[in-house]
Amino acid sequence: MANINIQIYALKKNFDAQKAERFFKERRIPFQTVDLKKHAPGQREIDLFCRAAGGAYALVDRKSVTVMSHPVAHTTDESVIREYFLEHPEFMRLPIVRCGNKVTIGADEAEWKKWVESAG
Repeated sequence: MANINIQIYALKKNFDAQKAERFFKERRIPFQTVDLKKHAPGQREIDLFCRAAGGAYALVDRKSVTVMSHPVAHTTDESVIREYFLEHPEFMRLPIVRCGNKVTIGADEAEWKKWVESAG
């Protein structure tokens, strides 16, 4: 397989992260899983993730009761949300799958197939 470097940012027991891992395993594509509890993303990674999602506000996990009960889920101030993600990456929609500067938020097999095909 040509130069394809996959990173899956997630928390343990995330169903969509397991789906992503299975997708790449089935295609024998090596990947690195980044446990956000152990390795919080830095500012540059947060910025990249926010751009991929269409902004920090769009990256907030609105399906989580815990997140929705927190004030950060109800602000539109991008800088406040980004700062909060640095301390609490679990408030982001997950998994985040990265291949270089290409990023998907959530399970996006159609996009992952494009990455694999373009690298093949």
